Amino acid sequence: MDVSDNDMALAAAGGDATAFSTLLSRHYDRIFGFCFKLTGRRADAEDLTQDICAALPAKIKHFEGRAQFTTWLYRVIVNAAHDQRSKRATYSKVTQNWGSWELGRQAEMTETASQIDWLNEAMSQLPNDLRDTLALVLDDVSHKAAGEVLGVSEGTISWRMSQVKQHLKSIKEQEDEA
Repeated sequence: MDVSDNDMALAAAGGDATAFSTLLSRHYDRIFGFCFKLTGRRADAEDLTQDICAALPAKIKHFEGRAQFTTWLYRVIVNAAHDQRSKRATYSKVTQNWGSWELGRQAEMTETASQIDWLNEAMSQLPNDLRDTLALVLDDVSHKAAGEVLGVSEGTISWRMSQVKQHLKSIKEQEDEA
């Protein structure tokens, strides 16, 4: 018998470790894939996925079933990505005064642009709200569900996708001119 994600999540919220394990098995690839879309780098996606999986046992206790489990899970992932970005921005501000040695060391650790495919590179140039929206839509989430995850209307998601198309077109045109 195939138990729905929502039923599994409610059981996990009640302390059922087997239900939690089953949910994590079902959705681990989705979590990692979406984290990769949000971060654009495998190492960052692995770190974010690990952080999410470590936090899920505590977070799932608050799942009430008012939304689909996947919608709730996407919200958890988006929030974790925002937290990671904030931490990195803070770290970046703190390290700015470390001098050229630290900047050189960070540059060496950064992957070269040739190792990142065009879409992930282009996504990294988008504003966070557009990147989050595009990542959800690329993960086959409907505009309505994406709106629920991001806390905006379905129409806003459609408008954002129009903006994404304009940004991507502009990025492509700039590359072609160079």
